[in-house]
Amino acid sequence: MRWTLKPQPDSQKVAHLAQALNVEEFVATLLVQRGIETFEEARDFFRPKLEHLHNPYLMKDMDKAVARIELAIANQEKILVFGDYDVDGTTAVSLVSSYLKTYYSNVATYIPDRYDEGYGISFKGIDFADDNEFSLIIALDCGIKSIDHVAYAKERNIDFIICDHHRPGEFLPDAVAVLDPKRDDCSYPYDELCGCGIGFKLIQALGENRNQTIEDLTPYLDLVATAIAADIVPMTGENRVLAHFGLQVINSDPRPGIKALIHQIKKQILDITDVVFIIAPRINAAGRIKHGNHAVELLSEFDFEQAQQFASEIEKYNSDRKELDKQITIEALSQIVENEEIVGFTTVVYQENWHKGVIGIVASRLIETYYRPTLVFTKSGDKLAASARSVKGFDVYNALEACAEHLEQFGGHMYAAGMTLKEENYPDFKKAFEKVVSETIHPDMLLPEISIDAELDFTEITPKLIRILKQFEPFGPLNMTPIFISKNVNDTGYPKKMGADESHLKLFVKQNDSDGIAAIGFGLGNKINLVTDKKPFDAVYCLDENEWNGKVSIQLRLRDIK
Repeated sequence: MRWTLKPQPDSQKVAHLAQALNVEEFVATLLVQRGIETFEEARDFFRPKLEHLHNPYLMKDMDKAVARIELAIANQEKILVFGDYDVDGTTAVSLVSSYLKTYYSNVATYIPDRYDEGYGISFKGIDFADDNEFSLIIALDCGIKSIDHVAYAKERNIDFIICDHHRPGEFLPDAVAVLDPKRDDCSYPYDELCGCGIGFKLIQALGENRNQTIEDLTPYLDLVATAIAADIVPMTGENRVLAHFGLQVINSDPRPGIKALIHQIKKQILDITDVVFIIAPRINAAGRIKHGNHAVELLSEFDFEQAQQFASEIEKYNSDRKELDKQITIEALSQIVENEEIVGFTTVVYQENWHKGVIGIVASRLIETYYRPTLVFTKSGDKLAASARSVKGFDVYNALEACAEHLEQFGGHMYAAGMTLKEENYPDFKKAFEKVVSETIHPDMLLPEISIDAELDFTEITPKLIRILKQFEPFGPLNMTPIFISKNVNDTGYPKKMGADESHLKLFVKQNDSDGIAAIGFGLGNKINLVTDKKPFDAVYCLDENEWNGKVSIQLRLRDIK
């Protein structure tokens, strides 16, 4: 692990903000590191309000999208709501379709089959729309590069509205409206919305025609918060507002489908981490193992008993997914060792019978062992399909773009992407990808980095500090959980390994004459020798609360020790 201390911000800015907020400079430092420098910015950060959301009509083509939907309703046209099979896509489809159905019944949904159709808008989906006399398709979380598909639909008198958040190519599809804040010609104030977030802006605009306020639309924010958490978009600006209020809906009055998922896991109050690791994987499991339609059915169901039935089926899919990704990870790791590919700048593995639905998860697992930009390939029809995952600071999308001559298609983000290629192109692509990464990646990026916000003395760890840090939630990219370092600490004498495989570390630590604090280090069991015999060590951690037998105590969640 590479420990780096974040650059400490301008001391005058910190002092000014500390005075304006009447907080310690330590807290002001954390705020300035997050780009919050004034009283007003801090107020908006700590007290998000729905009024902070932008006017949806500031988004390019929003007026055209709303006009086309209203025309379709006036003419009794059939509307097809189309979306990707992951969490962002299925939540977006559930959101827009369930909203439209509150006042217009001629609406249906379509999720492409991951194995038969692949990612994004498909010709099969358009044929389905044509065969069933749909004249308008609203595409969510996909479509920004679907130039040929939109042209194909136009020949069949089917209009498209694209709602996407991925990077556009050189040309845009010839759709009635293209809602994407990442368009060069779109001046919308916030361009980090997820696909479901774009869908929410669309219903926000439609709601204005029905004299609906933003409060009328808050019941949909459980879906938006789930998508924001799952898609790992920045937890800033509108995303932070939407996630904040979405979590309130999840914890107070979620839709039956999400309530049924929470019921399965039997946890009272969920934070954003629970959404990422508990709700999102289950929604994703439907598209990975069976079909994304099952997720849309669950999220659109308003009968709780029926939702519970859907949730139990999805729980089974999630169990199957866990078994698959565990087995494929073992096979992929052994392939890397057998082929002696550990010394390169990339990890690229392929086996034709690996389950396409879990290769993205496997890529993430491989990075935990070999910290490299990673691609996991499997056979998909007569082509090879892959999921890409990257390491901190390295743009895997740009690397794929540099290898585009070997690819059939690709798309995605800086840290996650997907692609297909012809099998005969695999060896050349693999060499090209290794070459591009080796020439463009900084050597430091090949070591996992822990980015530390500040040094903390144990005497500064108080219930008041915990209360303040809780107000920094919800956490996510660009507003991560604060990470601290404390130096020259020692265990009080009884460190122990925990877990079935003894992979975790449990300590009770002190610094100088401070009170002792419980500490838990997941995955750090192999470092127990660093802390035995009360040897001093440095610890990097985040602050946590542990509830046991009705008592709440502060604990350190260790990230690393040296």
